[in-house]
Amino acid sequence: MVAADDDFADWIAPHVGRLTRISRAFAAPADRHDLMQELLIAVWKARPAFRGDASPATFIYRVAHNRALTWRRREGLRWLKFARFRDDLMNLPPESGEDPRLETLYAAIRELPPVDRSLMLLALDGVSYADMSALHALSESNIGARLTRARARLMAIIGETSDGF
Repeated sequence: MVAADDDFADWIAPHVGRLTRISRAFAAPADRHDLMQELLIAVWKARPAFRGDASPATFIYRVAHNRALTWRRREGLRWLKFARFRDDLMNLPPESGEDPRLETLYAAIRELPPVDRSLMLLALDGVSYADMSALHALSESNIGARLTRARARLMAIIGETSDGF
């Protein structure tokens, strides 16, 4: 059972970093704030359904990840309409004070398939293979194989787009 909405900020605060990483992985720099806002709204709306069967981190991650996938599909359709402006928007300078290598990494992560993107984010968060397995209904050996291929793909993408790190 969930307490009153008054403590939502306290409940979500330990997980804001995870939401930030999801927004970085699914959205271009110019859209991150919008996606982050949508993730917070989705979690806030879904909170009454939290029964405590899973940890709050797992619940929040699943809600946010599903919302990010939906957002990404919707944004993909919008980008098709505005394809001629894509290059200009994607070549915006990095946010002030941000390490360009970090943006290169997240740009490469955004090119991964959604499940691999999610697994890579979980790995970066230090989540165990067992927890990833429970979250995605995949075997731990499948998780390991997917992460190995995703890491190789990231290095290939980074190598194609720049001189790497």
